[in-house]
Amino acid sequence: MQDFIRSLRANVGAFPLRLTRPFRPRPYEPSAPKGDRYGNEWDVSELSGYPLNFQRRRPRREWRIARPPPKSPAVSEKPDSPDRFNEEKATYSLRGAGAPDLEAGIAAIRAVVKTLPVRPGVYRMLDARGDVLYVGKARALKNRVNAYTQVARQTKRLLRMVSQTRSMQIVTTHNEAEALLLEAQLIKRYRPPYNVLLRDDKSFPFILLREDHDYPRVQLHRGARRHKGQYYGPFASAGSVRNTLNSLQKLFLLRSCTDSFFANRTRPCLLYQIRRCSAPCVGRIDEAGYDELVRDAKDFLGGRSTKIQQKLQALMTEASEAMNFELAAVYRDRLRALTYVQGSQAIHAEKLGDADLFALACKGGTMCIQAFFIRGGQNWGHRSFFPAHTADVPEAEVLQSFLVQFYEEVPPPRLILTDRPLPEADLICEAFTARAERKVQVKTPQRGEQARMIRQAARNAEEELDRRLAETSTQARNLREIAETFELAEPPQRIEVYDNSHVMGTSAVGAMIVAGPEGFRKNQYRKFNIKRPETAPGDDFAMMREVLGRRFARLEKEDPDRSKGEWPDLLLIDGGKGQLSAVCEVLEDAGVHDVPVVAVSKGPDRNAGREIFHLPGGREISFPMNAPLLFYLQRLRDEAHRFAIGAHRAKRAKSFAASPLDEVPGIGPGRKRALLMHFGTARAVRNAALEDIEKVPGISRTTARGIYDYFHPGG
Repeated sequence: MQDFIRSLRANVGAFPLRLTRPFRPRPYEPSAPKGDRYGNEWDVSELSGYPLNFQRRRPRREWRIARPPPKSPAVSEKPDSPDRFNEEKATYSLRGAGAPDLEAGIAAIRAVVKTLPVRPGVYRMLDARGDVLYVGKARALKNRVNAYTQVARQTKRLLRMVSQTRSMQIVTTHNEAEALLLEAQLIKRYRPPYNVLLRDDKSFPFILLREDHDYPRVQLHRGARRHKGQYYGPFASAGSVRNTLNSLQKLFLLRSCTDSFFANRTRPCLLYQIRRCSAPCVGRIDEAGYDELVRDAKDFLGGRSTKIQQKLQALMTEASEAMNFELAAVYRDRLRALTYVQGSQAIHAEKLGDADLFALACKGGTMCIQAFFIRGGQNWGHRSFFPAHTADVPEAEVLQSFLVQFYEEVPPPRLILTDRPLPEADLICEAFTARAERKVQVKTPQRGEQARMIRQAARNAEEELDRRLAETSTQARNLREIAETFELAEPPQRIEVYDNSHVMGTSAVGAMIVAGPEGFRKNQYRKFNIKRPETAPGDDFAMMREVLGRRFARLEKEDPDRSKGEWPDLLLIDGGKGQLSAVCEVLEDAGVHDVPVVAVSKGPDRNAGREIFHLPGGREISFPMNAPLLFYLQRLRDEAHRFAIGAHRAKRAKSFAASPLDEVPGIGPGRKRALLMHFGTARAVRNAALEDIEKVPGISRTTARGIYDYFHPGG
């Protein structure tokens, strides 16, 4: 077999052959022959040239060289999809112009080199389908792109990329710093398979101190910065933000309520009673006093906590000398809260100001980057990142590419500390300085307090990487056991778990979660609002039938050739034989016969650990209560439970706040508020006469007639 592979590679060229299974096997049937796992023989046809097609005689696994999927609009419309084509899964046909061909790739690059100027810019390498393979920047485009034609100096990874290249796109810039920033934007947009990728599906949370109100509100914020105010961050997690918000409420008594809640208060809320708010909504503090609290909060978030500590000590002493012991106790409690915040930092960086620390650890081909965020001398948390597509890429280059992509969405601080020198540190400083409009430094400390903090970040990176590798090995073992237990041809790469949630048929939703070798893929979770009229309220079987029907109808429409990796290798259904039968009917109607299905139901007493797994054909499997595989399957089911119940609660809470006025054409939030303020309730609006509706401020005669006709269609 090895001789055959070597001869095949000699015929194909420098491109390493990849074998893939384009279609998944049918679910296991007891009557099907199992065969020996290692005793398979091969049928080989047309060894001398293209096309090549070979497969095993045994039916358990069928392998063939993949054909190229047809051009689909969805591929180009979703360039940032996390499941988009990537280097590890890339397979191409050995036919046609799209075949990996090193000579064709070099010829395409040389044709572009002839027209390139010797100036800075960004280049994109495209394959035969127009997908972006790689985004790079250069100080001199002509020299950099021409280097790809020197085959002897390229790594295997770059040779694969060149063999797939059929065209290029060039953008020139004024300087190399602009090219660096543009490169980061294009990498995040297209997610090319040969670029190092920052693999993180969450935006960073910030603290927002809004300034569009007389009494500014402090709140957690994610996403675009559309609101007027001061943004403080980034924080490593929402938990870090909530802890800081909790401290701000204890120390400075700032309000956290919405503007509508603030405007409708007639007496202080509970936060005032527990000394977490100064109750500006009912006049317990004037605007000048609240502004002073806001200034103190800004000093605290800006790292000037010592100044605030001295101020609180002076106020406490003054109140005590004036025999106002209750006020002195309030200042004492605020001073204790500040002291607690100052003493609870994992990394003490009072003299560091605003800085980010980055350390990289590498083991077993996996890289982990640990980031610490220091703002105003306070540690605002840390987060671990695991970049993708790092094979054959130097560690310093991985860290540099990560930093450029990381600060594409996050404003850089004044100081960035790394555990190793970067290849283009001066260029990164220039680009970040231009973007932040202030000086930004990138340093690799060798001694002193900064070096100590970097060493601590490096230890955290190594420990996090060890945990990740341990989890990955456990995950791989679980997937292998799933394949053996449920008679799959190979360990599943995509498991979809389905569940429904409702209360007596109301606010019904279906939920789908996705798991794979890397764990839960939360950016691919989906929820389904049950909306078909033929689905009876409370009918779990019909709900499952609707959810799976909509799911596979969309798959057949968007990915009929199964080229995007969105088809499941295993369906896990929360339910018993009824749900399993409903799902099997949907798959039969859709003509899908090669997706295995397993339903999981609770045991006789509905106790965890006594689950029964139902397979098509009536087979049932149970596990010992301490089986690791059972624990893993329970995790999958419980995650589907959590997601489904959360979606149901959100829908139910929204229905509680719904009003009949929301359905009236031409009635927005302003007119709805005016109607409710005038009549008191939506029922009163429904029963009101036309003349009464016309008296509402802001409601014209035409709008009043529309409201009246909506509630009185008969006139």
